[in-house]
Amino acid sequence: MRDFFQQSDRIYFDEAPCSGFNLQSDIDHKWFEEFRLQSGLSKTITQDQIIQNLRLVLADGNFKNGGVLFFGTAPENFIETAVLRCIAFEKDNKTQIIDDKTFGGPLMNQYQLAIQWLKGKLNVRYEIEGSGPRKEIWEIPETALKEAIINALSHRDYYDKGAKITIELFQDRVEISNPGGLTSAISLADFGTKSHSRNPLIFGLFVRIRMVEQVGSGIGRIKDRMKEAKLPEPLFKTDGMFTVVLHRAVEKTVEKRNGGFTFSKTAIKMIDLIKNRPGITTKELANSLKISDKGVEYNLAKMQKSGIIHREGSKKSGFWVIKE
Repeated sequence: MRDFFQQSDRIYFDEAPCSGFNLQSDIDHKWFEEFRLQSGLSKTITQDQIIQNLRLVLADGNFKNGGVLFFGTAPENFIETAVLRCIAFEKDNKTQIIDDKTFGGPLMNQYQLAIQWLKGKLNVRYEIEGSGPRKEIWEIPETALKEAIINALSHRDYYDKGAKITIELFQDRVEISNPGGLTSAISLADFGTKSHSRNPLIFGLFVRIRMVEQVGSGIGRIKDRMKEAKLPEPLFKTDGMFTVVLHRAVEKTVEKRNGGFTFSKTAIKMIDLIKNRPGITTKELANSLKISDKGVEYNLAKMQKSGIIHREGSKKSGFWVIKE
């Protein structure tokens, strides 16, 4: 029924009022000005006028949900599931979580934090040509990840209060999921060639800052970038949750071996940090590696059990010793 009314331009979540949102105290003014700059809006136009021109406010003065999600300092305070959760698993299944982060704030902020999180987990190499700037080459093309994440933020079913957008990182793949399959306006035959959003206001704001295009070309770009990177073709699951599966180019075994021990990439970074600072704390390791305390403790315990490292002295004032 909701799908029917959406196609009739009668009901959209992002067009509905968000009661309690205060335009002066709850809007992210710094991001609003950055949006003004990126979308080419004149500095002479007042913020109030821009809000009116973008149709972010209803006739009764209430801010629309779409405006809250896009410009609110903390939209999750008003729309509980308006967050993005990033989870890293040790292997190819969901048995062991090694990192778990939830990002809130304006949708653009959620996108940027998610990309930073992925960059810290995936392999990224650099190419330098002549005197020009170095070029980052991600193991999964950054453009493919960007398209999938922005698609999730733009098209998710915000009426669904039982699920959040999730980015799940496995040893062999990345899965990006959001509540809501294809709208009935898009058939499987049209998938990847036509565009229809559950949230036209949000989608339009992303269009203004050139994060998306309105021609339904995002799916094609994901496929093209994965093909160029010589990676398996992406998978798209459209029933219930909409999920994009992007396969990684990493081996299932770890890259570096020494004395019969197998080191994970996280463990290699951890050992390098401990070499430089034997007294480094769990919290400092977590901050440096951008993983949770739980993830650090898991890796330390695994390395201790394998005899790679051991602890000397107390937990508070002791230090780590690495096996030669």
